[in-house]
Amino acid sequence: MIIFHTDLDNTLIYSYRHDIGKDKKCVEIYHGRAISFVTPKTWELLKMLKENITVIPTTTRTIEQYERIDFGLGKFRYALVCNGGVLLENGKENWDWYWQSHKMVTECQEEMEKSRHLLYNDPDRIFEIRDIRDLFIFTKSRNPQNTVQTLKDSLKTERLDIFSNGTKIYVVPKKLTKGTAVQRFKEKLRAEKIISAGDSEFDIPMLNCSDIGIAPKLLSDSQKLNQNVTVMDNDGIFSEKLLEYIAKKI
Repeated sequence: MIIFHTDLDNTLIYSYRHDIGKDKKCVEIYHGRAISFVTPKTWELLKMLKENITVIPTTTRTIEQYERIDFGLGKFRYALVCNGGVLLENGKENWDWYWQSHKMVTECQEEMEKSRHLLYNDPDRIFEIRDIRDLFIFTKSRNPQNTVQTLKDSLKTERLDIFSNGTKIYVVPKKLTKGTAVQRFKEKLRAEKIISAGDSEFDIPMLNCSDIGIAPKLLSDSQKLNQNVTVMDNDGIFSEKLLEYIAKKI
């Protein structure tokens, strides 16, 4: 069995702020507004791959955020959301998987509570503090570098990953990674080959532990990737290039 774990945002789908051409297909509507899109070529390639291998969306999105996405290809049998802490099977949550995830991060609860207190008092915070299923913390900052540094200076970073993505701030237990989720899922399905694709710091553990990882050059310029990761140059649209690459490999 070949499994393809794929990030969603900026890997397969793009927001309305990203120029992917006028001929694009809407895949997400929020409050009546189209906010995420794919190119026609991406849609066709994804359709072909979904018919031939096990495609598993693997995302930091919550269940609610993930369920807003509709490729028009029918439901994926499996999806890993909340940074791999939650497994959906045929659209329903696998509670055994979640409780195993929750048990993995129990030792971090004291530090997570400290992070909530620090963020509550952070003058740069511009968004509510969200505790995502008691698995990780999310908010936004007008000065993300300062917020991240304050958290790193005050928390036990041997247990937590603290980083920003634009204005977004994340405090995530080190054991709760997409890489850990991929390894757990590989054991669950006894997969023979793992392919993965992603564009952000969240995706690095997943990319590095796969048989074949695929990343954009921008990520490789700023982060250390293992030799198993194929880096796509900046020409063209990443979603199209990665899916074409996988189609040639299967």
